[in-house]
Amino acid sequence: MVILDSPAGVVRPAGPYSHVARVDLGGVALLFLAGQIAAGDDGEVVHAGDMEGQARYIFRVVHGILAAHGGGFEHVAHIRTFVTDLGRLPEYGKVRRELFPEPAPASTTVEVSKLFRAGALLEVEVTAAVPIRAGS
Repeated sequence: MVILDSPAGVVRPAGPYSHVARVDLGGVALLFLAGQIAAGDDGEVVHAGDMEGQARYIFRVVHGILAAHGGGFEHVAHIRTFVTDLGRLPEYGKVRRELFPEPAPASTTVEVSKLFRAGALLEVEVTAAVPIRAGS
């Protein structure tokens, strides 16, 4: 069974979608997070022009979604990132290295010409495997 969720306490989705699809498999819940951009509740991009600021904002949202399902960054198995300028990858990489020490999750990063919201410099998708604890 798939459970679709947009947890309370995190920014609303920037469109008609859920933040996470959860699939419970025995003792683990697989979490497939929707792509996150640095958009506030009003849908407007925050930290305009600031790759590091957008990355930090996105990962705060990701952390909130994971936490709502009993997880954290230590449960992240894969990160997929879409950036509008690979030349700015070191700025994003700085944030990633702070949040995901070695061994880091599997990762895919691609450059795209633009994202769905003007001013968004990156979009991040996460897949996590969270142990199911009694009552969660």
